[in-house]
Amino acid sequence: MKIIYNGHACFSIETSSETIVTDPFGEEIPYPVGRLKGDIVTVSHEHFDHNAVKRVEGNPHIIKSPGEYNFPGVKIKGLSAFHDKNKGRERGQITIFVIEAESMRLCHLGDLGELLNEEQIKAIGDIDIFLIPTGGFFTIEPEEAQKVVRQINPYIAIPMHYKTNYVRDWNIKPVDAFLKDIPFPVKQLNTNYIEIDKESLPKTTEIYILKI
Repeated sequence: MKIIYNGHACFSIETSSETIVTDPFGEEIPYPVGRLKGDIVTVSHEHFDHNAVKRVEGNPHIIKSPGEYNFPGVKIKGLSAFHDKNKGRERGQITIFVIEAESMRLCHLGDLGELLNEEQIKAIGDIDIFLIPTGGFFTIEPEEAQKVVRQINPYIAIPMHYKTNYVRDWNIKPVDAFLKDIPFPVKQLNTNYIEIDKESLPKTTEIYILKI
C-alpha cells in the first residue's frame, strides 16, 4: 500500500485494487497538487477545503455519509462525529472513515472537533494507520490530538490539517505544536508518501511526518 499526502486533509491511498482519495481540497488552497486520480473519494464534510471532488479524474465513487461500503479488495465504514465541541451547532457534523485493505485498517478523522467517545472508539476498532488533524481551531487542538492518538493506539499516526507555508494565513497551528512533548517516537520523512504492508508496521505507536 502506498499512502501519499497531498496536503491539508487530502491523501491518496493506493492499494492493489483501488485508489482512495480523501477530502480533496479546492484549487484556491495552493498546495502543489494538480488533478488527482482515484476510484473512490471520501468526503468527511461539505466544506470547500474537503469536498472538491471535481479535482479527481474519471468517474469515482463518492462517499459522503455514514454507512458500510464494499469494493473489490476494499471495505469502507463511515461513522458520525462532530466538527466542534458544541454537538455540531457551530460547524456541523463530519464523517470519520475507516478503510480496510491489504490486511490493514486505516482511519481518516476528517475535521474531528472533539475527543472520541467510547462508542466511537469501539466502532473505529483496532487501527494500523491513523490520519489525524492536529492544527486546532477548526479541529481538535494539538494537545487533544495527542489524547486521541492514545485513545486509539495505532501503529502509525500521520498528522494532517496543520499550518504550512501553503496555508500560512490560516488560523491553525504548525505540526510542531502537536509534536511538543509527545510521548511517541517521531519520524520526519523526506517524501510525501510511505509504502507499507502489514509486516512492516512498527511494534508500537510511531508518528510519521510526511513532507509537503
